[in-house]
Amino acid sequence: MELVIELFLAITALAIVLNIVFKIFEIPTIIGYIVAGVCFSQIYSLSSVENAHMSELAEFGIVFLMFTIGLEFSFHHLMSMKKDVFFNGILQVLGTGIILALIIDQAFGGNIKTVMIIGLALALSSTAIVLKTLNETGEINQNYGRKVLGILLFQDLAVIPILLMIDIFGSTDSTPVNYLILKTAVSAAIVVVILFVLGKFAFNRFLYYVVRTNSKEIFIATILFTVVGASFLAHVFGFSYTLGAFIAGMLIAETEYKHEIEADLTPFRDILLGLFFITIGMQINFEVIVSHYGLILLAIIVIMALKTVVIYAILFLSTGKRIALKAALSLCQIGEFALAIFSLLMSRDMLSKENGQILITVVTATMILTPFILKNLNKIANRFESKVEKLEDEEHKTQIPPMKNHIIVAGYGRIGQEVVLRLKDQGLLYVVAESDLELVDLGKSRGENIYFVNIMQKTAIDELHARDASVIILTIANQQKLDIVAKMLNGSNLKANIIVMHTGADPQSELQSEYGENFIFVKKERVVANALLQEALKCKLTQ
Repeated sequence: MELVIELFLAITALAIVLNIVFKIFEIPTIIGYIVAGVCFSQIYSLSSVENAHMSELAEFGIVFLMFTIGLEFSFHHLMSMKKDVFFNGILQVLGTGIILALIIDQAFGGNIKTVMIIGLALALSSTAIVLKTLNETGEINQNYGRKVLGILLFQDLAVIPILLMIDIFGSTDSTPVNYLILKTAVSAAIVVVILFVLGKFAFNRFLYYVVRTNSKEIFIATILFTVVGASFLAHVFGFSYTLGAFIAGMLIAETEYKHEIEADLTPFRDILLGLFFITIGMQINFEVIVSHYGLILLAIIVIMALKTVVIYAILFLSTGKRIALKAALSLCQIGEFALAIFSLLMSRDMLSKENGQILITVVTATMILTPFILKNLNKIANRFESKVEKLEDEEHKTQIPPMKNHIIVAGYGRIGQEVVLRLKDQGLLYVVAESDLELVDLGKSRGENIYFVNIMQKTAIDELHARDASVIILTIANQQKLDIVAKMLNGSNLKANIIVMHTGADPQSELQSEYGENFIFVKKERVVANALLQEALKCKLTQ
């Protein structure tokens, strides 16, 4: 017990200090956790059993993440994404996996069955890092974000047949393949039926009685039991914990309590995700890096480049170039499930320890690079765009006709779209500023008065005729960008009332002293389009 407390204090202190330092340089917290894991593994030498226990606990970070993602999707919603999940997902996993397997076979040889499993494992991407980042920035609701989510969902499903392949190819008994496949199909049906019946008919009614107790402790305990129970049920039948959690989340999405549940589970999710990323850092072996740095570097470049090209080619057939490029870059890393697959291959003597460590190092390195790629996704996409696409940018950037007493909506994300809908219902004069071309195209297809404008630049004030506007509503999902725009507008001495949604606990009292009297801050967690619009209408009436 004393050793456990000592280890917990050491790793927590290390992670906190590193993330404080990294935050100064705007380095994502995910990297801080991974680096903490690297340092921790060099200071403490844990046994394989202790490492396994820690990894199992950390996996529940992904479980809670997938549960909260499931809360955003009903079965109806999932079926509306069937092309993204099944068509794009199948093409991506099989296409990337087969190409990588062929490259490995030609370069290194080996057992073709093991090589095929390795290729498919390398085709998987990181659900934990990508979805966490897209959720934080709000870009999960953009077109490319939904493409990414669809492919990631199929990848989670693809883990099941990959594990089945390991059982079949690594089995020493004479169990027929047909029996194993039938067993998996029956197990899948049982899991879905049990979770669907319990969730659809029993859980909603049970949750009603739990809520009537007016006890927060009982409510949270019930939700924790539901998440872990659904995950365990899926695991018992041979599936991943995360799949059970996602299905449970989709079922609860049909209830009226989903928003409260999501808010209550967020702290558990974030803490366990931090532990998960620490265990990723602990996988790095510096002896392997020193011995095979050339091969590791080459593998990182080839795999990430190949995945980007394959995913771009698949999505380019059905969507815009920019959406395809951003989705491809978001998924170019190798995922956490690959680590589990390689560990299982080594335990079955289907993969040597040395080659396994090389692959684990490659996986970890691509995961470390991912937060930087996602943070600079638009910059990278802009750099890779062709001259034709740059000309398209200029076409979008048409001059906005002069207007007065209008309302400016900065950002055409989910909330921005709802605000615009309400403004149209009221018959008010408005203009939308958006720097994401796919959202500009979406707005234009709906007949919105939307323009391609970089609101972060001071020139946007003149482009949008902001000095003659009555109200400016900032609905930008990315908090960092939002702060930059708010400060820029604050220093421009505008007469317009400026409404800002913010993440602070009480943003109006916390930030009012830093901004002018014409700034109105609305708490982001509670913001809805109606609330923003009501503030805007009040401001307009006082003009």
